[in-house]
Amino acid sequence: MSDSLVAIARRLTEDLRDLEIHGPVAHVYRPLEYAAATHEAYLRRFGTPPKEVVLVGMNPGPWGMAQTGVPFGEISAVREWMGLDGPIGRPRHPHPRKPVTGLACPRSEVSGARLWGWARDTFGCPEAFFRRYFVANYCPLLFLDEGGRNLTPDRLPAQVRTELESACDRALRATVETLAPRLVVGVGAWAETRARHALRDLDVQIGRILHPSPASPAANRGWADAAAAELARLGAPTSA
Repeated sequence: MSDSLVAIARRLTEDLRDLEIHGPVAHVYRPLEYAAATHEAYLRRFGTPPKEVVLVGMNPGPWGMAQTGVPFGEISAVREWMGLDGPIGRPRHPHPRKPVTGLACPRSEVSGARLWGWARDTFGCPEAFFRRYFVANYCPLLFLDEGGRNLTPDRLPAQVRTELESACDRALRATVETLAPRLVVGVGAWAETRARHALRDLDVQIGRILHPSPASPAANRGWADAAAAELARLGAPTSA
């Protein structure tokens, strides 16, 4: 059944391939294309249904999923904890300040290190975590402006955002229907909002946890403890 997730990812890739992205966006990274091998290995190894909880992030970070193809894909977590590997290509038009070097990338994505660090510290091995949880990203594209700054999907022009959200809503809904969780948790407010819209007529509980971004003062005061408390309030498992 994890092949169903691969089919969903490939369909989303096709749906977004011809999307005309303009406005402040100067560079678009598509890790489901150039890091497809690692992404699909993640889906096949860890995406076997059913799951109790699906965590939904916003979109790739430049030092995480943009490098590895794995949601919140901090290098050491993907390479050492999950044991994933595979050929990783390059974006068609990379920004010189945000190069993609794959699993050789020397940078660590703070958000991914926090999220996967919590999973490792709480559940130990990846098999124990993924037996109950799955982690997905709502949008698979990274957007950068001319200066190399991240542009989150909510900052795209309205028409582009509408087309993007239509395709990503379909993919998230299909993912949740495949994994059949009782709880879908947005990692941050925007991801929760999109989950509520995409899944509005499904029989699934929807909630939110604090985003682990270093730009969040609250996350910097102890994200793992805050996230564990929020998950516990939602009835999600917080121990192996």
